[in-house]
Amino acid sequence: MTANELRKMYVNYFKERGHQEIASASLLPENDPTVLFTTAGMHPLVPYLLGEKHPKGTRLVSVQKCVRTGDIDEVGDDTHLTFFEMLGNWSLGEYFKEESIGMSYEFLTTCLNIPKEKLAVTVFEGDELVPRDEEVALTWKSKGLQDKQIFYYGREENWWGPAGQSGPCGTDTEIFYDMGKPSCGVDCGPACHCGKYVEIWNNVFMQYHKKLDGSYEELKQKNVDTGMGFERVLTILNGYTNVYETELFLPVRNRLDEIIEANETKLTEKSKRIICEHIRAVTFLLGDPKKIVPSNSEQGYVLRRLIRRMIRHLKQANIKNNVLCELAKVIVEQYGSIYVELRENELFIMEQLEKEYDLFRETLDKGLKNAKLYFDQIGDEKILNGELSFKLYDTFGFPIEFTIEMASEKGITVDVEAFNQKFAEHQKKSRQGAEVKFMGGLSDHGEQTTRLHTATHLLNGALRTVLGTDVFQRGSNITAERLRFDFSYPRKLTKEELEEVGKIINEAILNQIDVLCEEMTVKEAKELGAVGIFEDKYGETVKVYTIPGYSKEICGGPHAKNTSELKSFQIVKEEASSAGVRRIKAVIGSN
Repeated sequence: MTANELRKMYVNYFKERGHQEIASASLLPENDPTVLFTTAGMHPLVPYLLGEKHPKGTRLVSVQKCVRTGDIDEVGDDTHLTFFEMLGNWSLGEYFKEESIGMSYEFLTTCLNIPKEKLAVTVFEGDELVPRDEEVALTWKSKGLQDKQIFYYGREENWWGPAGQSGPCGTDTEIFYDMGKPSCGVDCGPACHCGKYVEIWNNVFMQYHKKLDGSYEELKQKNVDTGMGFERVLTILNGYTNVYETELFLPVRNRLDEIIEANETKLTEKSKRIICEHIRAVTFLLGDPKKIVPSNSEQGYVLRRLIRRMIRHLKQANIKNNVLCELAKVIVEQYGSIYVELRENELFIMEQLEKEYDLFRETLDKGLKNAKLYFDQIGDEKILNGELSFKLYDTFGFPIEFTIEMASEKGITVDVEAFNQKFAEHQKKSRQGAEVKFMGGLSDHGEQTTRLHTATHLLNGALRTVLGTDVFQRGSNITAERLRFDFSYPRKLTKEELEEVGKIINEAILNQIDVLCEEMTVKEAKELGAVGIFEDKYGETVKVYTIPGYSKEICGGPHAKNTSELKSFQIVKEEASSAGVRRIKAVIGSN
């Protein structure tokens, strides 16, 4: 089965069962500070899972592009990826467990022809607060699964949410494919991660609301959120042992092999996989409509790390010229017809790859100088300690492999064990700060963050009034304390311009204007002058939020009902974000 066949088959199956297709959202989540990237199809649907009405109804289906970086160091094995596509379907208060499982089972066994004997599922085992999910277990049994195919686990494996101390949450059931490998022991099951079972689908049932006192009550609107791993399923359906054998990676792998052959050199299989995987992820990140660039913080840091990791592996093969653009062009050609933003932003992708390559070569040169300095200071013991070797890596971006290679040439031993300990500490911190599990998303739609979201609309409108209609939003980030708003503009704003922007917004707040919401087609919205940089993720029908006289934007919500709820508005800081992009941080009054 081809990739396109699987995408179409999945979407069409659910469309035939009353679901409406929604487009893939940006890889950079809107107004969600808990994660750096869109890690699941659920991200753009958060307002609707909380009760907002979706323009396309209560049954939805999509193919969502995602990035997860928590396992970046595992890339190169058979399954782990940073960029992937997720096939998902949702019910917003309509069908629930039995129908959801029934459709998943039918799609797997009837459409994909996977024998039911090859399936294994997990079910919430229950605890003192919430009982065992017997409904899910009985539903699976009614489909013909035997007891040995059903595994019961606790909250760590089969519970989702809440985001914070309280909120929506519920059980889930994960669907696995039995790879046919021998059991690793008497307790072998999906939770042991021995490789016998590969997760392919997860159905989350948002059934409960956890209260602050720790008790649970049933939700009025029960939701279903499911996600299927596109690459993994494609691998299994074609009888492959790893994702790199699929058509998704063959074109870029073939081009890489041609480059290696032309340079009369060699690369390990793992290095080839890392380069092919990372160039796909990097191309999609640089091609995203929100246009991030490599930097030393947040999403830009992850992007920079991926690019530099590729350069390091290419240097191991002594490939001195920049071949990243050649590889990226393969990705654009392969995916451009499905994700048109790649073709639209192709020039930007190539420019950033060239720039980062040149910059890292300079960084490597600095690393070489400092490495030589450290080596010259080593005494008779001829050992470079872990602190210095990690400093070369962390401060100067100098790979440990380079350090070991240079040290061996001088008869110096690197304390790799101490370096690995430092690296593990760094990795732990990165995982905690760089990518929080998505359950954090729902916590950021409280009253204060909702008001701050409305403030970003007023800010966008005020900036376009003061600076001109060439100003466009380039991203935003909202916490419970402040908003951060990025916009296109070539220079620093003057004191007078900032004061005028603030004056306009506070005027709107004092005027106590109702925030209006209308549903219409994208064409109608554009004709009315609505703005919105995230149009790639909206379907034919969209929501348009209007603050009469000040703002009209395509947006999913949620928003304050009246501008008076914002109390006041104050710009805290204005600074450069990246080339041609400025950033404003601001706060509003609290209730």
